[in-house]
Amino acid sequence: MLNFLEKIESLPCANFQFDSSETIQISSLAMLKMLRHGRAGVPVEVMGLMLGKIIDSLTIRVIDVFAMPQTGTGISVEAIDPAFQTKMLDMLSQIGNGDIIVGWYHSHPGFGCWLSGVDINTQQSFEQLNKRSVAVVIDPIQSVKGKVIIEAFRLYPPFTKGQEIRETTSMEALVNIHTVQTENHGLNKYYYTLNISFMKNTMEEMIFSY
Repeated sequence: MLNFLEKIESLPCANFQFDSSETIQISSLAMLKMLRHGRAGVPVEVMGLMLGKIIDSLTIRVIDVFAMPQTGTGISVEAIDPAFQTKMLDMLSQIGNGDIIVGWYHSHPGFGCWLSGVDINTQQSFEQLNKRSVAVVIDPIQSVKGKVIIEAFRLYPPFTKGQEIRETTSMEALVNIHTVQTENHGLNKYYYTLNISFMKNTMEEMIFSY
């Protein structure tokens, strides 16, 4: 992992505008499917793709997700299967709802939300296709009723050695308290967090309140 991160630091800086006030809106359907997928995979990691829309410069909406047939260990997961991804995207295009891939998710069963060297490599591939792609990590073991352990991340653009640290323009960004573990794994050095909000309609509000 350290060798890979050292390579990241040696890459040239890119002119990239980013802002910590950006919010990832996750639908109840998408959140429940990620949580269910993560729990089904315990004790190994699982992963999938997130579908949705880029609403504006500060909002990305995750409407749905679909699982990928990857196998993993307790601490890593295989890369995305391009053949399966292409097949799923072809099927989705037939629906015609206009959703695009806005990022990917994977589980960390029991050890919190952060990005490993392998995860950073995967996220780098997504950001090469779309600089606003998001990596979501969910911990299905630590998540309990009323509290889902989930975080959204994006890399410091390629990769911002020599750039000034981003300005924090959202008070929400200040209330995320991260552990020494996440900082030891590169948080605020190689990648940063994005705000998450959950979309629920009236019926879903009633269901989640019980």
